[in-house]
Amino acid sequence: MKSGARALGLAFSDSDDESVLGGVVVRADGVVDGVAFETCTVGGTDATVAVTSLYDSLGREDVRALVVAGIAPAWFNLVDLRTVHAAVDRPVLSVSFERSPGLDDALCAHFSGEELAERRRIYRAQPPRRRIVVSDETLFVRAVGCDDDEAAAIVRALTLDGGRPEPVRVARLAARGACRWAAGRSVTGDAGDGVTDETTDS
Repeated sequence: MKSGARALGLAFSDSDDESVLGGVVVRADGVVDGVAFETCTVGGTDATVAVTSLYDSLGREDVRALVVAGIAPAWFNLVDLRTVHAAVDRPVLSVSFERSPGLDDALCAHFSGEELAERRRIYRAQPPRRRIVVSDETLFVRAVGCDDDEAAAIVRALTLDGGRPEPVRVARLAARGACRWAAGRSVTGDAGDGVTDETTDS
């Protein structure tokens, strides 16, 4: 990616019932020039819709790729990368930062019946994770709409310091800040509940 090319970073931050999705447009040279928010349900099935809705709300045809923090945020509210790619017609990557045995056991532990079947269907339709080393850090990337070499090049171009791509790092900060703001409003009875900062990356 050239220094002026833009990517949309996406990350979630959860309260008790609602997860805030932060989306941040970041140039490959680190300049931020767009921010938007959406919400989805903790434990629901609307994370994919939240991602595509946020992208549409920005109206940014100059975004060259989407980079999502993990695929199972908001307590297994799975992001279907293939559906997002079909909707936005851009490469869609998910990035996680820890080794994982996969989500099958966790899904079976928490869901059953149709809820389990639907989540398994989405999860098993996703591309495999590929290991990428960036600045001596190991990342795990799923990619739709580009091959593994292109995905690695995008991630490396967007990683300015340490092992986290800048769009994801900034999106996570934005999501956490918005979630804390909403939680603060709940103290006066306006909205929301307590907040945690955890996002499931698998």
